[in-house]
Amino acid sequence: MPRKQRFCLDTTALTDTSVREALGVKTITESTNKILDLIAKARMKLDISCHIPYPSVYNELIGFLERENCPKDIIVKVDTWLVKKTPNRYEIKIPSEIFYEYIKDLRERINKGMRISENAMYETALQTYNLSQSKELNREEVINQVLSKTINSFRNKYRSALRVGTLDSAPDLDVLLLAKELDAAVVASDEGVEKWAQRLGLRFVKARDFPFMLEEYLSHVK
Repeated sequence: MPRKQRFCLDTTALTDTSVREALGVKTITESTNKILDLIAKARMKLDISCHIPYPSVYNELIGFLERENCPKDIIVKVDTWLVKKTPNRYEIKIPSEIFYEYIKDLRERINKGMRISENAMYETALQTYNLSQSKELNREEVINQVLSKTINSFRNKYRSALRVGTLDSAPDLDVLLLAKELDAAVVASDEGVEKWAQRLGLRFVKARDFPFMLEEYLSHVK
């Protein structure tokens, strides 16, 4: 008898833009409703279970859906078909090598972030000096013009350096811990979650592929 399939869902498994594009829908309500219906069918017909870390990822997902004004029945489906569970953080064993790699990666990112900050300060000072030479601009106009150019650029570079491709939140970590505890596949659309799922030897399913995987399973039910 084949091993029971379990999946551990990140918030992005239901809310990411790539999921809506893959399903050909425009709203989060439509994509979430469609995926939850597939999860329900897979649960009833194939005993496939989909889990969500509680309360971290669950609260993040519900907050997201409420901000999008999703109907109450969508929230009910979340509560019905996604199994809420808190990872057993005291019992799950993680190799020390993983912690070593994570700290090393974090240190490199911090150093890169410092260099980006230093460059942004230099560029801001230089632009401010150049604009201050113009008699057509007053002090506030100079500051606003410089900041409007540099802050957005700095934020994007800093975010890319420190957050893209790594674990940057407790919910991200909970997804991996729960998946490891349950021997479940991780479903997400997050580079950091995918990278560290691979390092932990966990199965990983891209969020945009997940609905079609469920449909394939269901297509073989007699």
